[in-house]
Amino acid sequence: MNTILQAENLAYIYSQNTPFEKKAVSGLNFAIEKGSFTGVIGHTGSGKSTLMQLLNGLLKPSEGRILFDGQDIWQSKSSVQKLRFSVGLVFQYPEYQLFAETVEKDVAFGPQNMKLPEAEIKERVLTACEFTGIDKALLSQSPFELSGGQKRRVAIAGVIAMQPQVLILDEPTAGLDPKGKAEILENIMSYQKNTGATILLVTHSMNDIARVAQNILVMNRGELAYHDTLDAVFSQDAELQDMGLSLPQVTLLTARLKAAGIPFRRPIYTVEQAREELLYHLKNKEN
Repeated sequence: MNTILQAENLAYIYSQNTPFEKKAVSGLNFAIEKGSFTGVIGHTGSGKSTLMQLLNGLLKPSEGRILFDGQDIWQSKSSVQKLRFSVGLVFQYPEYQLFAETVEKDVAFGPQNMKLPEAEIKERVLTACEFTGIDKALLSQSPFELSGGQKRRVAIAGVIAMQPQVLILDEPTAGLDPKGKAEILENIMSYQKNTGATILLVTHSMNDIARVAQNILVMNRGELAYHDTLDAVFSQDAELQDMGLSLPQVTLLTARLKAAGIPFRRPIYTVEQAREELLYHLKNKEN
């Protein structure tokens, strides 16, 4: 696989050279592979959101640099402006950024800024809405008349319509009910599967991470604690707990069942995996 995003000795300091100076992230070195799905986790204040804004070019590094396809994103003013179309960022509670008269106009805003032909803009709007589960009948409605989950989808569609090579989502399911959360995650997984886009998903939910991510990037007090596969990171249970993080509930449950004598064939991170394993052992026991 090829690297699409890379951080080299990356640091960011808020209110630098003032009495309120605070280092938000420090000494970060990592590479994100093209087409990968990476979960980004860490306790509140660990630097996750700051890091995502650095990767999108909204914040300029205080130290170090960020490379996109091997090029420093801050090498020129035009390069960082161009980057924001290639690395799309969906903020936490993105529905608060909705502003247009209709859903269609809101989703079309990004592609219009890209100076695309009108026909292509319309096609991108329809495609983005399809990926995010927005019914065509809603395109002419005001986004402010929609439910919370629908507003969230419209905001995500507005970023997807720019067809970014990298899609960064900062807590995209925050505040949604379980059904809304599951639907948003399914939409994101469908989008990645169909486009091959690189995804970075910031979340507090280890259950969500276990369900969708291939790799995990763990932030702790502004530093990179881990960047590895799901299995490798989840094997560090004690260290994660020291950081205020815990494994998925089903993983903790199946660990107890394993200690009680059920020989699971692999680590369990999702309810679906647990169900599959338990059915396997029940079937073998009957035979």
